[in-house]
Amino acid sequence: MNSLLNWLDDRVGYRHLMREALDEPIPGGARWRYVWGSTLVFAFFLQVVTGVMLWFSYSPSTRTAWESVYFIQHEMTLGWLIRAVHHFAAQAMIVLLVLHLLQVVVDGAYRAPREVNFWLGLVLMQIIMGLGLTGYLLPWDQKGYYATQVATEIMGATPLVGPYVQKLAQGGAEYGHHTLTRFFALHAGVLPALLIAFLGLHIYVFRRHAIHVKLPKRRPDETFWPDQVLKDSVACLIVFAVVLALAIWKGAELTAPANPAEQYEAARPEWYYLFLFRFLKFEWVSQLGEATGLGEAFGAVLIPGILMGVLILMPLIGRWKIGHRFNVAYLFVVMIGAMTLTGVALYEDWWSPSPEGVAFREAVEQAHIDGDRTVELAQSPSGIPPAGAIELLQNDPLTQGPKIFRVYCADCHQPVAMAGEFRAPPQAPELAALDPREEVSFGTREWMRSILTDFRGHMAALKNISAEHGAKAERIEAAEGILDGDMAYWSEENGPILADEANRESFDALIEFLVAQSGRFKTDADLVAKGRQIYLDGQLANGEIAACADCHNLHVLDEDEPLAEPDYGPTMTNYGGADWLRSFLEAPEDHYTNNNAMPAFGNQLSEREMEMLVRWMAGDYYQAGGDAAPGQAGSEAE
Repeated sequence: MNSLLNWLDDRVGYRHLMREALDEPIPGGARWRYVWGSTLVFAFFLQVVTGVMLWFSYSPSTRTAWESVYFIQHEMTLGWLIRAVHHFAAQAMIVLLVLHLLQVVVDGAYRAPREVNFWLGLVLMQIIMGLGLTGYLLPWDQKGYYATQVATEIMGATPLVGPYVQKLAQGGAEYGHHTLTRFFALHAGVLPALLIAFLGLHIYVFRRHAIHVKLPKRRPDETFWPDQVLKDSVACLIVFAVVLALAIWKGAELTAPANPAEQYEAARPEWYYLFLFRFLKFEWVSQLGEATGLGEAFGAVLIPGILMGVLILMPLIGRWKIGHRFNVAYLFVVMIGAMTLTGVALYEDWWSPSPEGVAFREAVEQAHIDGDRTVELAQSPSGIPPAGAIELLQNDPLTQGPKIFRVYCADCHQPVAMAGEFRAPPQAPELAALDPREEVSFGTREWMRSILTDFRGHMAALKNISAEHGAKAERIEAAEGILDGDMAYWSEENGPILADEANRESFDALIEFLVAQSGRFKTDADLVAKGRQIYLDGQLANGEIAACADCHNLHVLDEDEPLAEPDYGPTMTNYGGADWLRSFLEAPEDHYTNNNAMPAFGNQLSEREMEMLVRWMAGDYYQAGGDAAPGQAGSEAE
C-alpha cells in the first residue's frame, strides 16, 4: 500500500494537495461557530447529488413535467426520498445561509481585508435564492405554477427594464412551456455552474486571508485537521439527519397539475420569500408606489434594493467601531422584521378566520385532493394519456362533477357542510355533501327511506320557494303541490307501517329493490327478489301498504317486459342511475307533469358538463380498489 501511495504521490502530488486542504491554520483553535460555511457546502453537495438523480427522470415540458415528477415520486425506486432530500436540503441552505451571514457580521469577518470575500458571499446568497425560485416551478403543479407567475410579474414591475426581464424569464409574452424550459435551464445548468464558480472564488479568497478571529484568542492556534474537521463533520451529520427526518416525515408535496384555466387562491412563494409577499400587501406600500410613480416596483424592487445596498456597503461602514455596531444592529432589525412578516403571513394563511385565510386553506386542501386524485387516476389501468395528466382531471367526473354542481345546483340543493355560504335558504333537499365529494346522498338507501317514511320532512326545503326569495308564481304553486300532493299523503299513511319493527325485513327488502334499479350499488339478490314482490302488491310481514306499482311505472334493468305500467307517478325505471338523472335534468317536466318545481338544465349545461355531473352523481367514475375502470359504474358508493 505504501508503494502504491508513494507512486500516486509522485505522479499527482496528492500529499501536497492534502496538506494544502487540511493544514489550514485556525487561530485560536477549532470552534463550533466556524461550521456554517462547511454545512452550506455540504447542503449544496446534497443538492447536486440528488439533483443529478432527479435529472435522470425529469422531463421539462408542460405535458411531461408533472408526469415525470409523478414517476419519480411514485414509481422510481426511492424516488420519493431523493426528491424529498433535494427539497429539504434547499430549505436547509436558506437557514444555514442566514446563520452564516449572522456569524460573519457579528464577528466582523466582513471587514478589511475580507471585503471581497463578503461580497462574493452576497453573490452566492442571490444565486441560492435564485435556485429556490427556479426550482419551485419545475413540478408544474398548481402551487408552483401560480407562485412563479406572481414572481415573474414582480420582475415586470422593475422600472425601464422590467417588461424585458419578464419576457426574457418567461420565454416570450405568454407564461407557459418556454417559461418552464428556461427555469429548468437556469435551475439545473446556469445557476449551479455560477454557484460552483463563485464558491471556488469564495473559498480561494477565504483561504488567502484565513479565518477571522476575535481577539483575545482563547486557545492556542491549531490546524483545520483534526479538530475543526471533526466539528464540521458533526455539524454536517446533524444537517443531514434533520433533512432526512423531514424527508421521511413530511416528504415533498405534489399538488394537482398546473391548470391555467382554474384560478388558484393559494398562490404563495416559498416561505423564505413570504416576508416580501406580506410587505407588498401593506396599503401604505401601494400608496407610496402610486405617489412615487413606481407602482409595485416601489415595494418589490426599490425597498429590497435599498436594504440589499446597505448589506453591500457593510465592509465600508464597518471600518469604524460605531459602523460595525450599526451593521450588527441593522442586520438583526432586518432579520427580526423579515421573521415577523413571515410569521404574520403564515398566521393569515393558516390560522386567520378572515375570508382570505379561509379561501387560502380551502384552495390548498383542494389542490391536495386533486393531486391525490390525479395520482389515483394515473395508477389506474388506463394510466396517463398522451395529452398529459391534466386531461385525467378534466375528464374525471369525481373532480368536475362537484364543481359543476356547485355552480348550477348548490344554491337550491345546499349541502349541510356549506351552511352559511348562501344568502338565501335551501329550496330543495340535499343531494350531495361535496366535502367529501364521494358522498352523494341522492338515490341511496337513506334517501329512499326518508322519502317513504317522511316525505314532507324530506322535501321541507321546498317551503323556501316563495315570493320573498324571488320565486315565480308557477314555481311556488308547484312547490306547494309537491308538499301537499299524493306522495306526501301516501307517506303519512304508509310510513308508520313501514317503520314498524315487525316490518323491518320487509322494508329493507323494498328499499333494496328500489336502489337496485339505479345499478349504482351492490345489492343483496334475495332481498331484491322480496322487495320486487312488495313493490307489486304491498304485502308486508305485518300488514300492507298501497303498492308502489299502482302509481309508478317501472321497467326493471335487463328484463324484456315492464314490471308495472301505470301512467300516474314518475317512472322508477333506473331511478337514481345515470340515464334517469340525465333525462330528469334535461326535462324534469316530463317526469313530474303535475307539480314540477325543478328548472330544466338541458339548455344550460353543455354536453360535457351534463356528462360529468350525471356520472359523478351516479358514481360512474374510477375508484381505486373498486371493480370499475374510468368511464364505468363504480362499486358500492355508500
